[in-house]
Amino acid sequence: MSKKTKIDGIDKTILRALMKDARTPVLEIARSVGISGAAIHQRLRKLENSGLIAGSKFVINPKALGYTTMAFVGVFLEKAKSNSDAVKQLKRIPEVLECHYTTGNWSVLIKILCRDNEHLMSVLNKQIQTISGVSRTETFISLDQQIDRQIKI
Repeated sequence: MSKKTKIDGIDKTILRALMKDARTPVLEIARSVGISGAAIHQRLRKLENSGLIAGSKFVINPKALGYTTMAFVGVFLEKAKSNSDAVKQLKRIPEVLECHYTTGNWSVLIKILCRDNEHLMSVLNKQIQTISGVSRTETFISLDQQIDRQIKI
């Protein structure tokens, strides 16, 4: 989205309903706003084409699969030119969920999900810290996620 997308009250109602539960039937939303299901589909297509809607997905509960340790790792690289190579290597590690270029001391900040602390230590020592150009890491274990939300519409 390079420019601000204009949305009206009906668009906001549609987006709020789908953000609350992406499986809400289009016809249910249509009835609540008083327009046809086809009109809802057209508006959704317009919002997707504008770049406002970036997609939809199911959210997996990682604890149900035995993943209980979430950590944020600041990665220090020896040289700034190592960034793209390091990120390519980080992409190959399935436990790495997010990677952000940052300001400050770290070159990148990553979010990783592991089964437990032992698994976290293994990922750090055997995979992340062995990447060429990584000089050191700084790890913060999340004890509990207190807020999980999207931007307010």
